[in-house]
Amino acid sequence: MGTISEADVEFIKHPQGQDVQADRTLTETVQNIIDEVRERGDAALRDYSAKFDKTTPDKFEVSEHEIASALAGLDPQTRKDSEFAIAQVKRFAQAQLATMQPLEIETLPGVHLGHRIIPIQTVGCYVPGGRYPILSAPVMSIVPAVVAGCDEIIACLPPGAHPAMIAICHLAGAHRIFKVGGAQAIAAMAWGTESIPVVDKVVGPGNAFVNEAKRQVFGKVGIDALAGPSEIYVIADDSADPRILAADLLAQAEHDVHTRVGMATTSPQIARATFAEIERQLMNLPTAATAGEAWKRQGEIVICRDEEQLIAWADHMATEHLQLHTRDPHATASKIRNYGSLFIGQNASVVFSDKCCGTNHTLPTMAAARYTGGLWVGAYVKICTHQWIDDHGIAAVAQPAVRQSRTEGMQAHRRAAEIRLLPDSIDAITNGERD
Repeated sequence: MGTISEADVEFIKHPQGQDVQADRTLTETVQNIIDEVRERGDAALRDYSAKFDKTTPDKFEVSEHEIASALAGLDPQTRKDSEFAIAQVKRFAQAQLATMQPLEIETLPGVHLGHRIIPIQTVGCYVPGGRYPILSAPVMSIVPAVVAGCDEIIACLPPGAHPAMIAICHLAGAHRIFKVGGAQAIAAMAWGTESIPVVDKVVGPGNAFVNEAKRQVFGKVGIDALAGPSEIYVIADDSADPRILAADLLAQAEHDVHTRVGMATTSPQIARATFAEIERQLMNLPTAATAGEAWKRQGEIVICRDEEQLIAWADHMATEHLQLHTRDPHATASKIRNYGSLFIGQNASVVFSDKCCGTNHTLPTMAAARYTGGLWVGAYVKICTHQWIDDHGIAAVAQPAVRQSRTEGMQAHRRAAEIRLLPDSIDAITNGERD
């Protein structure tokens, strides 16, 4: 469909820009935290806990007694609902893993290639504290690791997190739980401290400090993705219901004042009605202080001239959550390629995925959906290739490898191939007599 830009569409409401200077300050602050944790270990964690969380735990690791207390204090219905969510996420992750199969294939006579699916050994799951105790957060990062078969799953969450979060981390399958939050938790999992083990990969969402820390430790450890503030976009035609559109947009807006909420529609009437409905619903929304500020800062409504432009704009936005409110949402869905997760039809609210329907709610933001999907069981395994070659295979591949190596001037490569091709001439080859 070609490229599209803001100049091609009409804005009923335009979002505000980002603070570049704040981003630079954030980068420097996080680098200092990482350096301190790397050099001073637990002592630095205690200092940052006192500074940022106003508490200094005697021990960072949550004890069995604390876990038992958290479980005992968990409301019975909340536990049932959390176990329902765990079961749904587990079932979907198991189905996803079943689609990934080991491979063995003989591509040429005697040339055997394949791959294995190997669980990552140790993963660190960051569990955000934030404005709300989002009980589904540990479920989304821990359960797929359990399904993948990771040997050690640790969870880090801020010391001030609701006790229910500790209970859910345990129910989801974390092997060890630590009361450390923020950028310092990411640094601890990447470099290790006296209390917290080094992990192979860090996953899970967090605030801007957590995200920046993940960016800076990437390479030392793997990460799932860099996640900015949450996003929702709705694609609508004139069949959409502005009341439902507004409710879904505000549901996501209450996450954080930086949440990006938007809609693109081919109907000016739906655009105006949704704008008015958002303002009306904010008047009696208990979380209006947050949702209203997010709408004020990052809310947007765009009018597109036709469906083709609507689809192009959706792909241009490449948003985290994309809801489709059109007459034939499945047909619309088949034309879109850039999204974190797709919500097809009026009934498929982001709220259901956020909480318990089974798809993972940790998704790419900041247009990263152009090149990646969200967190899933595949993020916890490695697809590692292997090969074995018999004498028939050497006859098939050695001579091309010899010629290519000679052309490239890589004579050690050429020798290594010739040794297999001409085993009776190993001494001559290694002594340079055939160079």
